[in-house]
Amino acid sequence: MPTESPIAQRWEVLHETLDERQRRLLVGVEAKVLGRGGISAVAAATGVSRVTIMAGISEIEAMKSADLAEDSTTAPKVQGTRQAGGGRKKIETKDETLLPDLLALLEPSTRGDPESPLRWTCKSLRNLADELKPKGHQVSHVVVGKLLKSLNFSLQANVKVLEGNQSPDRNAQFEHINAAVTAALQANQPVISVDTKKKELVGNFKNAGQEWLPSGEPEKVQVHDFIDKELGRANPYGVYDIGADEAWVSVGTDHDTSAFAVQTIRRWWFSMGKERYPQARQLTITADGGGSNGHRVRLWKLELSRLAKEIGMDIRVHHFPPGTSKWNKIEHRLFSFITMNWRGRPLISHEVIVNLIANTKTRSGLSVQAELDTAEYPKGLVISDAQMADIKIDRNDFHGEW
Repeated sequence: MPTESPIAQRWEVLHETLDERQRRLLVGVEAKVLGRGGISAVAAATGVSRVTIMAGISEIEAMKSADLAEDSTTAPKVQGTRQAGGGRKKIETKDETLLPDLLALLEPSTRGDPESPLRWTCKSLRNLADELKPKGHQVSHVVVGKLLKSLNFSLQANVKVLEGNQSPDRNAQFEHINAAVTAALQANQPVISVDTKKKELVGNFKNAGQEWLPSGEPEKVQVHDFIDKELGRANPYGVYDIGADEAWVSVGTDHDTSAFAVQTIRRWWFSMGKERYPQARQLTITADGGGSNGHRVRLWKLELSRLAKEIGMDIRVHHFPPGTSKWNKIEHRLFSFITMNWRGRPLISHEVIVNLIANTKTRSGLSVQAELDTAEYPKGLVISDAQMADIKIDRNDFHGEW
């Protein structure tokens, strides 16, 4: 939530204790101190009209002239203070049906509890002003904005908080995963969090974010984000070592399949994990329940069984409950920092992507190795029941289907 400006804070504290002339002088002083643009800034901070602020400035200048003049009778006169109730009446006071009509326009578009202290609208101020005019209310969009603010309306964006259907054992599964991970880490056994990062277009395309460049010299990119048939997309699959704060990312050029996912885990093990955990007896993996590492994907299970035989250790997989993939450690311990590291930079080639990922670091000590994987990983491979029967899978008593 934005912090109020010092001008607004002073106005909030003082304006009710001052009479009309004193308030006028206060906003005039504030505007003069700010200099160029001061009138607009004070008007925005206090809600006082520009005309009143300019009148305050004129009075201050008149007071200076009076002090400097040898004959005070020649000094300009200043405005006085009107009696209580004087001055122009508020439009909602003069037009008693304005607020009810405005609320009636908003009601079909109002979301949330009507009794809530904060409501918001998705209609623009100008459209609301235009719709009020046929009802006999000649108001500007500026007035509509002030009225909405007085009614506790504000512009708000969508917020991602709904996670879909939740399992009744959702929290219990989190506790189960936490206990398993904690036990493995205490035993100095490797624990990794795996997932696929968002697929990225490769080429001179706009990448979200901003980068420091000489003023007026932004990097020029393509207007349209149509896929480059030669460069295609990049599929970064990550393996994050929770205990070591290290990661391996394979940048694939083909399909994001379970074979690609397990090959990435294999590369992590032989490039980083084996040296770090020479006494490892088991590998613990945490993953979300969908995608190439989903709990229902047969190829994922087959490839993991092959990897377990190859490295000679048990592999234990813990999937997060449905709708909770963002709780996976790799999302906020690795992927978020990769996104920050390449913000505002066009991902013009696979090599650029690999280098940007490999140079991702954090103050907490995160280090990343990355490699391009140009192998082909065909989609649509069918794993037969006979192949599944040959896989040694011991399901956990607690939600073994996950």
